[in-house]
Amino acid sequence: MKRSLFLSLLGLPLWLAAGLAMALAIGQPLEFDNEAQKRQYDTLVRELRCTVCQSETIHESNAELAADMRRRVYDMTLAGHDADAIVEFMVQRYGDYVRYRPPLQANTWLLWASPFLLMFGGALVWWRVVVGRRGMAERPDFTEQERAVLERLRHEDCSRRMR
Repeated sequence: MKRSLFLSLLGLPLWLAAGLAMALAIGQPLEFDNEAQKRQYDTLVRELRCTVCQSETIHESNAELAADMRRRVYDMTLAGHDADAIVEFMVQRYGDYVRYRPPLQANTWLLWASPFLLMFGGALVWWRVVVGRRGMAERPDFTEQERAVLERLRHEDCSRRMR
C-alpha cells in the first residue's frame, strides 16, 4: 500500500508536466491590432487543412505542423498580409492539398465535376429502370400455345407431387 502511494506521488509531477506541455501547445490567447485581423486569422485557420492530420483544419489539429502553420498565419496577419497572400504562401509551401476548397484547375476538374457526373449517372439509371418497367407492363399476354405449354407443365408437376 505504501509502495503504491509512493509510486502515485512519484508520477504526479509527470502528470503535471504533461498538462503544462499541453497547455503550452495550445498557446496563449492571441492579440491582434484590430478586429479585421482577428476575423482574417479565424477564417484562415478554419479553411486551411493540416497536411499531417489530413481531415482536420489547422484550427482543430494538435499536430506540431498545424501549430507551426497557425503561428505562420498569425505572424503574416500581424505583418499586414491579406488572406490571398497567406493562402498563396501556404499553397507554395505545402501544395494545393492545404486548401479545403481547391481552385478549379486542370488537375482538379474531375473533383469539381464529380457531383454532377454522379447525379447524371443516377438520373440515367433511374430513367432506364422506369423505361424498363413500362416495357414490361406493355408486353402482350401469353399466346394460346404458351398457355397450353404452361397448363401441361402444371398438370405434370401436380401429378408428380401426388405420387
